[in-house]
Amino acid sequence: MTNKLLSGLRILVVEDEMMVLMIIEDMLGDLGCESVTGAGTVNQAIALIASQVFDAAMLDMNLDGTKSHAVADALAVRGVPFIFATGYSAHDMREGDRDRPVLQKPFKFEELVEHLTRLTTQKHQ
Repeated sequence: MTNKLLSGLRILVVEDEMMVLMIIEDMLGDLGCESVTGAGTVNQAIALIASQVFDAAMLDMNLDGTKSHAVADALAVRGVPFIFATGYSAHDMREGDRDRPVLQKPFKFEELVEHLTRLTTQKHQ
């Protein structure tokens, strides 16, 4: 099943595990995303957010031992909807992020589709 609900979207994926990043990029490409940009560090992600326009983002909560709060804040300031992808529980999230959607790792392709479709549909309503 190929779902093209994400056709034309520009997605930022912030993930420090290169294999996971590549798998997510492949999944999003299969969903018809116009572009999928990956970042492996907080600084790299913030630089991309400052220089490019994204329709949505997927954000790992922990990037090689560094919390990704600064990335979440930069996305929120620009009005970019995002989901957290993490192996952590909701209890590990900071107070201001607890209302954000969370995709529990490991996740299935269908779960990724559901979360990003809901996220991008809400943005355009």
